[in-house]
Amino acid sequence: MGNRGRLIAPGSLRDELALEADDEPAARESLAGLAAQYGLRPSSARPSLSSYLGRVWQRRHFILAYATARNVSMYTEARLGQLWQVLTPLLNSAVYYLIFGVLFKANRGIENYTAYLVTGVFIFAFTERSIVVGSTVMRANITLIRALHFPRACLPLAYVLVEFQQLLLSMLVLFTIVLGTGEPLTWYWLLLVPTLVLQATFNVGAALIMARFGAGAQDISQLVPFLLRVWRYFCGVMYSIASLPAELPEWAKNVLSFNPAAVYISLTRYAIMATYRADAPGAQPYNAARCALFKVTKVPSLQAYCHPEIAVSQLWLAAVGWAVVTLVAGVLYFWQAETRYGRG
Repeated sequence: MGNRGRLIAPGSLRDELALEADDEPAARESLAGLAAQYGLRPSSARPSLSSYLGRVWQRRHFILAYATARNVSMYTEARLGQLWQVLTPLLNSAVYYLIFGVLFKANRGIENYTAYLVTGVFIFAFTERSIVVGSTVMRANITLIRALHFPRACLPLAYVLVEFQQLLLSMLVLFTIVLGTGEPLTWYWLLLVPTLVLQATFNVGAALIMARFGAGAQDISQLVPFLLRVWRYFCGVMYSIASLPAELPEWAKNVLSFNPAAVYISLTRYAIMATYRADAPGAQPYNAARCALFKVTKVPSLQAYCHPEIAVSQLWLAAVGWAVVTLVAGVLYFWQAETRYGRG
């Protein structure tokens, strides 16, 4: 019995196979025509960048729902629940205050060290957690990636959104501490909105870059926390970069001041701390004698009479530049390997 449903005589099998071989090109052309007619394409083919971004935007509701659900379920097994989102940076702040503020006297040159320290810890923690979860997101969700077809960039975006939601909850505690330590509520606080938006944009780009790194090598996720711990000590979280010893070269201070985390921390302090604005270099007309006295005594109010090494406008330009460059680099770098995620 042949494949066409008819009886064949001995020796006619070769003819039957020849007929089927002749039909294969036509069948392939027919399938290709149907695929083109209905807009179908191989699932393993990488979409164009514009098409890819459009697919991510179409799944914005999924990203929001996934982030919210993960945020709620993250601490369900802990008795204090969502309070750990606030308790963790607060406990870190207490430890840093004891070590750097009391033992190492890193509070020299800072009038309101409590608000200064807590602001630095909370803002840096947002970037730190975004990068850490970005480095593990692809491996942690490998089952979901293999089960469903969706733009993989949705996962890093959702995880950064989780961290942003946690930051907003932490801001309530940060505001209470800042106001409780004597800082007034002024119009400068509105600058916090663009600062956090730019920082979140930078975090998205960094998470996308680390997601591709982490998907290719599991050792990356083990190394990232150590590198971030080192980064924290170079961002002025626990000390004032402007109060560092004069022996430190000027270029070194500029490198510390313009690194991304330090930029967003400085802009946040500038927005919510009146003492930080009042004591910033350049806040008062230059006075050589008072500036020289500050370098010896580290009295915060005398710092305002020194020349400003970095203007606030330069910090804003750096914040925008870091956010845009990192986001573009992250999107391009992640999109190039879109079809590789979930294999193996």
